[in-house]
Amino acid sequence: MFVDSVEITIASGKGGAGAVSFRREKFVIKGGPDGGDGGDGGDVFVQVNGNTDTLGAFRGKKHYKAKNGAPGGPKLCSGKKGESITLIVPPGTQIYDQQSGELLGDFIECTTPLKILEGGKGGMGNARFKNAVQQRPTYAQKGLEGVEKCVRLELKLIADVSLVGLPNVGKSTLISVVSNARPKIANYAFTTLVPNLGVVSVGDFKEFVIADIPGVIEGASQGKGLGLAFLKHIERTRLLLFVLDVGLDLLQQYQQLRTELMGFSQALSQKKFAIALNKIDTLETAQLESILHAFEANLGDPKPVFILPISAHTTTNTAQLVQLLVQALNKD
Repeated sequence: MFVDSVEITIASGKGGAGAVSFRREKFVIKGGPDGGDGGDGGDVFVQVNGNTDTLGAFRGKKHYKAKNGAPGGPKLCSGKKGESITLIVPPGTQIYDQQSGELLGDFIECTTPLKILEGGKGGMGNARFKNAVQQRPTYAQKGLEGVEKCVRLELKLIADVSLVGLPNVGKSTLISVVSNARPKIANYAFTTLVPNLGVVSVGDFKEFVIADIPGVIEGASQGKGLGLAFLKHIERTRLLLFVLDVGLDLLQQYQQLRTELMGFSQALSQKKFAIALNKIDTLETAQLESILHAFEANLGDPKPVFILPISAHTTTNTAQLVQLLVQALNKD
């Protein structure tokens, strides 16, 4: 199951209490205080793992707590630090404080674990309080409480190119042709129910990631269809590729997609984009040229990086499409 948003509660460990103890040994007269310090509570870390691409591991468990620090002991023995916990998340995960809305971390690359909650400090034992005035302190510090937060994990997929289009315009077929992705393909709307990622190989040592999200319908930015749930996955995209069906009104499709992107995010609507006119195998050459000329004449601003007629079904111009995408990405 593809899961891209979960709410969980995380908590760091409480610090251990310091010990109140006095040295008691044979032949040692009036031994002084020897209570040790408590151990610090465990921390909460987050680690990115590129081998996972969903937050599904967090669905069955809602509470994650690090261990408490152990109390101090006699003979100046310090308590053991509480065991920390590490949350494993896929690249592109953002963690928000559910109460304040603050962004606690944006985890994109597989780097070292990042501490997001620190454990409570362990209390000092009574040996720490001995001085010239107070020779027999009978008190020690309690450990500090850990920190507990209710957080929201949001996954935003990381891709170089994202396919955007109405349902059933051939996006799934296109991504299966140009990449290693194998999505479900059928002749009905909303065949794609979850985002699909594919790697496009260009030559021996070059590749880029392409994403296909469920079809965007009118009103998607207000919650209709599947668009609202998945439009966030193209926010990190370097280039948008509008896939339009030449058998339908091209200008109407384009304007509807632009409207929904702008309604969801102003920044998203300003991203660099290109246009692929799909299903050209269903039209005669003269008819296609007439439709293409009318579309380009009424397109207006902003201008796309390129407009390319293709057929994902027959793979017409798909190799040229890949090359144009590479050139557009290299200009960033």
